[in-house]
Amino acid sequence: MHALVVSGLRKVYEGSGRRVEAVRDLTFTVEAGELVCLVGPSGCGKTTLLKCMGGLLTPTGGEVRLAGEKVSGPPPGMAFVFQEYGRSLFPWMRVGENVELPLKQKGLSKARRRELVSDALESVGLADAAGAYPWQLSGGMQQRVAIARALAYEPQVLLMDEPFAAVDAQTRADLEDLVRGLWRERGITILFVTHDIDEAVYLGQRVIVLSASPTVVQEQLKVDLPDERDQLHTRVAPRFAELRTHVYEQIQSAKRGTPSLTKTDTPPPH
Repeated sequence: MHALVVSGLRKVYEGSGRRVEAVRDLTFTVEAGELVCLVGPSGCGKTTLLKCMGGLLTPTGGEVRLAGEKVSGPPPGMAFVFQEYGRSLFPWMRVGENVELPLKQKGLSKARRRELVSDALESVGLADAAGAYPWQLSGGMQQRVAIARALAYEPQVLLMDEPFAAVDAQTRADLEDLVRGLWRERGITILFVTHDIDEAVYLGQRVIVLSASPTVVQEQLKVDLPDERDQLHTRVAPRFAELRTHVYEQIQSAKRGTPSLTKTDTPPPH
């Protein structure tokens, strides 16, 4: 079952006498329960793509479908986690209230909302933080709150837009493991956009490499690493190095505008 289908997606920005084709012809699918990472050269239209997928931007052509339904506005089955956690949380609201906010549109009882908030905060290791304000928490903890808010919403699909780009390396490693843990526990479908090649290979079951702008899919790569991954052993495995080198080469060729070596496959082990 396809959770997400992107077909022939195009986005052209026009204004002030300029015409910029950000996304040319993007087609790919994400299966239900899959964790897919999306990488590409800087400025290749990753955020534009996510905004079209989330119904925040209207595409110029093509379409996005969520569980078979065409996306024409923010769909109820989808949640976002953005890079700027500081701007996505309301500083005057306590952590619990921030997590609960989107649930108020769902018409749930107060008891059910409390249950979902409590469960989500516990899932991200912040069971005791409901009464704190976001500004009292570290950056990494604030991003955990943003993830908890998305989880509490019980989405079919979670879109994550470079969510760990603004935190330090140690915090980033912890958050990567948190996302993989939540994905495995909850069977949620995740599309994770990152500019970090190592992160994409570490997290994903598949990596979709985008071309330079105007964007098309350069390659789809199956990540044939074991399902059990950890920061210590996975990242020093020879296969991890082969996969990251392959993705790096693809992104370099995308920047140069040269065609990819293979369209959809796994690079053979050396």
